[in-house]
Amino acid sequence: MGIFERYLSLWVALCIAAGVSLGAFVPSVFATIAALEVAHVNLPVAVLIWIMIYPMMIQVDFSSLKDAGKKPKGLALTLVVNWLIKPFTMAALGWLFFKGFFADWVDPQSASEYIAGMILLGVAPCTAMVFVWSQLTKGDPNYTLVQVSVNDIIMIFAFAPLAGFLLGVSDIQVPWQTLLLSVVLYVLLPLIAGVITRAALDQRNDHHRLHSFVHLLKPWSIIGLLSTVVLLFGFQAETILAQPQTIALIAIPLLLQTYGIFAIGYGIAKWLKLPHNIAAPACMIGTSNFFELAVAVAISLFGLHSGAALATVVGVLVEVPVMLSLVAFANRTRHWFA
Repeated sequence: MGIFERYLSLWVALCIAAGVSLGAFVPSVFATIAALEVAHVNLPVAVLIWIMIYPMMIQVDFSSLKDAGKKPKGLALTLVVNWLIKPFTMAALGWLFFKGFFADWVDPQSASEYIAGMILLGVAPCTAMVFVWSQLTKGDPNYTLVQVSVNDIIMIFAFAPLAGFLLGVSDIQVPWQTLLLSVVLYVLLPLIAGVITRAALDQRNDHHRLHSFVHLLKPWSIIGLLSTVVLLFGFQAETILAQPQTIALIAIPLLLQTYGIFAIGYGIAKWLKLPHNIAAPACMIGTSNFFELAVAVAISLFGLHSGAALATVVGVLVEVPVMLSLVAFANRTRHWFA
């Protein structure tokens, strides 16, 4: 891991502080940025999200799909956790905490928005950082690529219906046109752009030019993420200063969800007798989130100042240290597996 990935939570924390401070001292600047909107899409944030997502999509190799049937148990585990377990447990935990345990501390409107943000995180399985987690656990890199590629294809078709269903069940109004537009703008188009770029750069199939280009874009991806965090917390500055405990309240169910999903996936992997280099990355994919997509969709659906947008950014804050702790656990328990 490079210095940016290794200390991502530190950079995010610093950007949170910077965003809240700037939002408190120069609110007019953030009001001007918030007004730059077309069809519920904030243009500056959309550009930053694209800067984040595009380099990730270049790494996805759909030619790997021909190997999808070689080790079906690991792929089946990933798909079951990602699409049949994780979204529903995330929605259930959101309801349990914000409509139950935290009901006296959070107003009903904010509670619904926090639940919405959690749902969007739960419906977006990780795309890019999985390659890092897989490498750190000595996972099979080719099989990790297969799993990510399959999940990305499913995401194109399943993200909007599943997110819409869970938001609807949670009594949250769903603007379907905006949701579908978000999937096209932040999943389908970056994926197509990534495929075209990969084909253009990797004609010799030696990956040299491809890896050089991805390496060149990597700092920009981090800059896009951190700039988005500054903007979102600048927009949320007034709410955060009035209710500073909000971030902790959101983080608690997110932490429980992450560790709980990993425990479920890891237990099933051991029961299936998967080799460790398949089990570890499969569980990492099911545990981590495509938070860039969740942030973008939350902003499009609920607005820059919404609790949903805030919840997705808190997901960024807790993701890296939690996932690194799970990497350490997976490495210490390698002997549990064949």
